[in-house]
Amino acid sequence: MFINITDKKEAENKGSSAMLVHYLEKENRKPKKEQQEFWFNALRSDISPYEVMTRIDGNVAKLGRNDPKFFLINISPSKKEIAFLIERFGRDRVREKLKAYTAKVMDEYAKNYKRDGISGQQDLLWFGKLEEFRYYTHPAREVKSGEKKRGQQKDGEQMHIQVIVSRKDATNRIKLSPQNTSKGKNIEHSKKMGQFDRLAFKQSGESVFDDFFGFDRLLKESLAFANVQKNGSLAERSAMASRSSEELGEVEVSNGSKMEHGFQLHFEPAESSELEVVDYVPLLDAFSVDISDDIDDEAILGRNRHRKRKARTNTR
Repeated sequence: MFINITDKKEAENKGSSAMLVHYLEKENRKPKKEQQEFWFNALRSDISPYEVMTRIDGNVAKLGRNDPKFFLINISPSKKEIAFLIERFGRDRVREKLKAYTAKVMDEYAKNYKRDGISGQQDLLWFGKLEEFRYYTHPAREVKSGEKKRGQQKDGEQMHIQVIVSRKDATNRIKLSPQNTSKGKNIEHSKKMGQFDRLAFKQSGESVFDDFFGFDRLLKESLAFANVQKNGSLAERSAMASRSSEELGEVEVSNGSKMEHGFQLHFEPAESSELEVVDYVPLLDAFSVDISDDIDDEAILGRNRHRKRKARTNTR
């Protein structure tokens, strides 16, 4: 599960939301689009882009000219997670299930602030948009190598959700910003401005997915595993890899035997007569969670602030 609060150009958030709303309508502008995809929240699934824009742009009381007015949250299940949902619910129901899951993610977003009067998604002003496809961009390796063209549609299941959430709460009185990363270290500041732990928010989104859908996530597919592999010490990475290999070694298969660490195991799935091969994957350096833009946001912000302070100090 990939959950990220983006700061990409399309999400420029200090003015009107019109440009972002227009950008997220791109699939509705496809020539052969048979049915328009409306915006949604926890109560409705028939919201027009005009309503989204006007309500977000009208919820900006006491925000300055250069203050963020809204934020864009990307909620992207992995291909394995999407395949699991399709197998369990059928393609026709997956869309509605993902929308229901999005409301639960926004509950976690609200709770993460630990702010009086903000207890769930009903206290936020937010709108979601389901997208079916993703497209190659210029920085992509496949584009640089000439294998794919910029703007070309990616293969496989790419269903994901984009959410625009207002900086102000649903009453237009309380300011809420995921850029406030105090984590409660300054108690008085947190009481006044709230706090936001980005990593905890992303972790909660993963946990909610597993609980809500009954998804049995392997340790090596978790955000915790990816975070340790990226930011942990050698000892922490080794310990996590050991835990994950032990988990794989204890997986029960349909014929009653167990997976042996380091070897391929052939077994016959309960609903198939064809043999499936399960491989042991080296766990220390390779993992299955895409965290290129999903880990250590706060560390990056901290380094940027340090560089700005240093630049000001060295200026003559």
